[in-house]
Order: sequence, then C-alpha cells, then structure tokens
Amino acid sequence: MKGTMDSLLEATGLFKRYRMADTELEVLRGIDFSVAAGEVVAIVGPSGVGKSTLLHILGGLDRPSGGSVRLNAVDVFSLSDTDLARFRNQYIGFVFQFHHLLPDFTALENVMLPLMIQGQSVEPCRERAVELLHRVGLSQRMHHLPAELSGGESQRVAVVRALATRPQVVLADEPSGNLDVERSAELHDMMWELVRDQGQAFVIVTHDLSLSERADRVIRMEDGRIVVSP
Repeated sequence: MKGTMDSLLEATGLFKRYRMADTELEVLRGIDFSVAAGEVVAIVGPSGVGKSTLLHILGGLDRPSGGSVRLNAVDVFSLSDTDLARFRNQYIGFVFQFHHLLPDFTALENVMLPLMIQGQSVEPCRERAVELLHRVGLSQRMHHLPAELSGGESQRVAVVRALATRPQVVLADEPSGNLDVERSAELHDMMWELVRDQGQAFVIVTHDLSLSERADRVIRMEDGRIVVSP
C-alpha cells in the first residue's frame, strides 16, 4: 500500500531475511505500509507469515534487511542504536501478548518508568501514572507487584505503560491473546477508549475477529506480503 500525504508512519519496500546455516529465510517480501495519525489498523493472517516481524520493524525493535521506515518524516533506521532507543521511548508505545512488567516494581513504578527514562522528574511521572491507572480502574492496585495482579490487571498496566509517554504510535502484538474472552473484551474496550481519546495511531496484530472488526482498516498478510489492503 502506498502512503498518503497525511501518513504518520510509513514503511516502504521492507524485506527481512535471516541466515540459517546454508539457507536464507525470507520473512518479509517487500512490504509497503502506512498509518495516519488517529487511525486504527489491524494486521491479520495465519501464524508465521511475518506479522510480528513487521510490527517489530515498524517500532524500531529490529532492523530490516532492506527498505525504510519513516515516522514523522524521520528515517528511523538512519539513527544510531542509541538515538533509535531514545526515539522509540519518545514516539512509540508497545503492548505485547505477555505484559513484560518488571517483577520487582509495583504497577505504579512500571508505568512511571518510561517517563523517568525520558528524564522527567519524579512527581510529574507519578501524577501521570496515577491518572492512567485510575482511568483503567486500578487505583486500589497501583502499589501491588505484578505477581499480585491478575492477568487482566497486568495487561491493563502494560497498556497504560505504553501510553504513558503520549507516544504518536502504539504497536500491539496480540495484546489479549493470553486472556479469556471476558477479560479480552474488557481490555479491548479500554484500549479503544484510551487510544481514541488521545489520538494516537494504533497498529495491532491480532487473531481476534472481535478486535480487528473494530479497526478503521484491516490488512491481511500471507507469506511475508500484504495481500489485502483496502
């Protein structure tokens, strides 16, 4: 898919290859992709077709073998590793299937951490984290460690941690894949409310039809390529 004039995040000609012994595995085969500010895009398709790899490259977690990614007109992979890490922290939020909360930090501290990495002082970080945890119904749980939270509670903490820095793009990889149907529905409602309210672009990899059907646009991948992109 070609980018549009108002694209916030735009990928062009993405390839990703891995060398395995004497063979080369091609995971992405020329991906063009864009998302506009405030747009929600779902990426669907069978397991193993490159969805998560694409998401990781869009977020600068992995470098492509070929092609480019631009966010806010910045050529992401022209940045050094240090500058790229700083750029990710400022502009991109991540939500994964497993919450990846730091086990020795409370819910509040986990949400504060990305803000503190930016160099913000403690009190504004605390205020922002308290505000977000209150919005997702965790006011009474913010001083609990991840081991003391349910799966759904932990994933809510992970979502608000991703949103804490007010990133321009939120990338989510099967965010409800580890939850039951009821908890998944609650998480979807919460994500939609927060993302719509704050106006971020939201790209989500999911097998969950109830989630993808709510997106502004659905992209299907097969064999490392985009095959449906309205």
